[in-house]
Amino acid sequence: MAATAVRYLRSVGAATAVAPVPVDPLPRPALRAVADDERLPVDPGEFRRVLGHFASGVTIVTAHDPDGSDGTGGTGRTDGTGGPAGFACQSFASLSLDPPLVTFMVARTSTTWPRIARAGAFCVNILGAEQGALCRAFAVSGADKFAGVAHSPAPATGSPLLDSVPAWVDCRIQAVHTGGDHLIVVGRVEALGAADEDGGDGDGPLLFHQGAFGRFSR
Repeated sequence: MAATAVRYLRSVGAATAVAPVPVDPLPRPALRAVADDERLPVDPGEFRRVLGHFASGVTIVTAHDPDGSDGTGGTGRTDGTGGPAGFACQSFASLSLDPPLVTFMVARTSTTWPRIARAGAFCVNILGAEQGALCRAFAVSGADKFAGVAHSPAPATGSPLLDSVPAWVDCRIQAVHTGGDHLIVVGRVEALGAADEDGGDGDGPLLFHQGAFGRFSR
């Protein structure tokens, strides 16, 4: 019966469908490239000099690489049995209280970062005022950074927790973002501790300012 009705409507010239109403398209946004004269020319040396006025703490970020094959002849073991990895890190900061998150930045050219990423976890070892030599040892590329360095597994992730550090933060990798020539690594805190929980104040933190180590004095 419906087919009969359609044939009848067609025979008398009635419309069997509603034609769409034409709609004008929205205007295209004005798109243009940034001109050369709009870019602020920043000399890398001047950038480092000015930013060097910002004093920061110093840490060593460590992980237990399950593979250990970094191919650099440095901190990694090449026998496939895994081993510790780590690097000196100035760009560490707390990020969130709820959930507890921390962050650090690492150069995209770092040979240690792939080993930390492979582990999926890391421990931030916060250095004390007398640990400048330890920091320098972990800032050298292509050396056995853990030679003679006592450490034990961090409680949550098993990452190397260096002996005698005043504080530590044990984390699992939550996210990684790109930031120019660096990566921004976000870690979720699984465990943490500090030497002052035992009642000691120590010698204070190791500080870095204008290319040199320093200490905090009250």
